[in-house]
Amino acid sequence: MAEIKVKVDVDQLSDAKPTGPNDQPVQAEMELKARKTLDGDFMIMDHEVIDIVLSPKKQKVIAFPKDNMGDLVYDAQNRLFHHLAKKGVVAPDTVQGGNYYGSLEGKLLASEQEGVSTNQMAIFSIGKFLEEEAPFYMFQKTYDEEQDDLLTDPDKESSTELGEVPHDDTKGSIVPGIRPYGLLYRIWEGKNR
Repeated sequence: MAEIKVKVDVDQLSDAKPTGPNDQPVQAEMELKARKTLDGDFMIMDHEVIDIVLSPKKQKVIAFPKDNMGDLVYDAQNRLFHHLAKKGVVAPDTVQGGNYYGSLEGKLLASEQEGVSTNQMAIFSIGKFLEEEAPFYMFQKTYDEEQDDLLTDPDKESSTELGEVPHDDTKGSIVPGIRPYGLLYRIWEGKNR
């Protein structure tokens, strides 16, 4: 087996500037949970209730519900496309329901400026939208966890030990000594016929 040796000069690494496509310097970086599909689409799964797909071939952004379709999902999709339309990434008049149940899609606008990639701008704008949405879902998640803890593990003021509160002798609203005479009368009448 051949042995490969690599020598890296640390001084050159510190002076090097990261470059993007066409040897242009990187202007911004963002970390997303994204995948690239076999046909070249980008799937972004960072959002709590929707999955976002950027299709460079079709020049579309599509938002799919993660689980069930509902008001929370539609509101998130609506906010996404309002954000993208406001930033000039998606044409607002092209936002419509998609072929998949509960999906919304919008057409990407073509970049007129040289050196500006439509796909990179769309991914960056989606990332900014996800940053804006994160505090709301973080608050909702912590609130739900606090409510679960309040019900499953209450503090001393909100709970009592078993046997600490005495039980009543009679419980419920039906007194056990009273018979349902209307029902008994109907049964007796039925036997006599």
